[in-house]
Amino acid sequence: MKKDQSKVIREQATRSATREHSVPLYLTSSFIFDSAEQGRAIFADEEEGMVYSRYANPNTSEFINRVCKLENAEAGLSFASGMAAVFASFASFIKSGDHIVSSRAIFGSTHQLLTQLFPRWGVTYTYVDSPAIEEWEKAIQPTTRIVFLESPSNPGLELFDLAELGKLKEKYPHIIFAIDNCFATPYLQQPLQFGFDLSIHSATKYMDGQGRVLGGVVVGKQELIDEMLFFIRHTGPAMSPFNAWTISKSLETLGLRMDRHCSNALALAEALEKNTEIEDVKYPFLPSHPQYELAKRQMKAGGGIVTFEVKGGKERAFKFIDALEMILYTSNLGDSRTIATHPGSTTHSKLTEEERINLGIKPGSIRLSVGLEAQEDIIDDILQALEKTK
Repeated sequence: MKKDQSKVIREQATRSATREHSVPLYLTSSFIFDSAEQGRAIFADEEEGMVYSRYANPNTSEFINRVCKLENAEAGLSFASGMAAVFASFASFIKSGDHIVSSRAIFGSTHQLLTQLFPRWGVTYTYVDSPAIEEWEKAIQPTTRIVFLESPSNPGLELFDLAELGKLKEKYPHIIFAIDNCFATPYLQQPLQFGFDLSIHSATKYMDGQGRVLGGVVVGKQELIDEMLFFIRHTGPAMSPFNAWTISKSLETLGLRMDRHCSNALALAEALEKNTEIEDVKYPFLPSHPQYELAKRQMKAGGGIVTFEVKGGKERAFKFIDALEMILYTSNLGDSRTIATHPGSTTHSKLTEEERINLGIKPGSIRLSVGLEAQEDIIDDILQALEKTK
């Protein structure tokens, strides 16, 4: 039986009459029908076929199929961005009066959906602060429609026990269990095998891996994907064929890249733990991480993100970032190049100070997306910046 990486590389769009080796770009808005009858049959779902690139395109279909192979999913959908994928995973299913249970440790824009936008539609939410499964069950209400979480979380790298949550799903089969699996990628973690219904990714991150294009993807159970398909057909958050083509090609090297991201990140985390200018280093595969044993049970490796706090608060953090020579400062992550981010003033800046503290985001917190450079160069750049800002 082929391994996941082999399955991904061998999953390709059907070759055209020109017998191309590499899948071409299908830059077309629509597709021709051979006859009026064929057009009618395709629109009536009596015959399979491409209609319009807002619905499906050979490039987006190949991309989706490859992610499904990695996640062992029945079906999937692609999106213009990761947040479009997150939004659709909620909005496809909720109605006024529904309730959502979510981990508090989520991305800033997802937090805004739950706290600012969905309440306009009469949808309520409950945050769970604890990984304890009884706290999750306590939060479930008769009107709960979706249980949502990130694991590992952004940026605090908090983990949740996917196997225990899968057992909770068995008790509440009518509730959709969805996870943002972006930080782990399908290479390191497959939530569907634990019983989750939907696995969501910002393909902008590790799936592309080079900071080039935007994209999102949701994979999971066929019946739920079918329901989401109706929503996205009529709201239009479609991924472009070019972006799908780009990211699909990148998936062929996802495993190779993630192995390097993880080994570099672990080496950096170990070095930071020994530095007296650094506090509170977080990395799932560090023995000091409070959920280290859980991380080893449900993840292949620890991922490419290291979060730490520099002594001296926000002022020192800003000086530290400005002192970096090789490492870039941007709000993205999952790039081949190492990236530093100050979450408190960028990705999570719209949260209140209290909300940031609840997520473990302190004034001196730095999120580092560890790239593919030589380990020594990454570590040396961090050390020289710390030395410069003492």
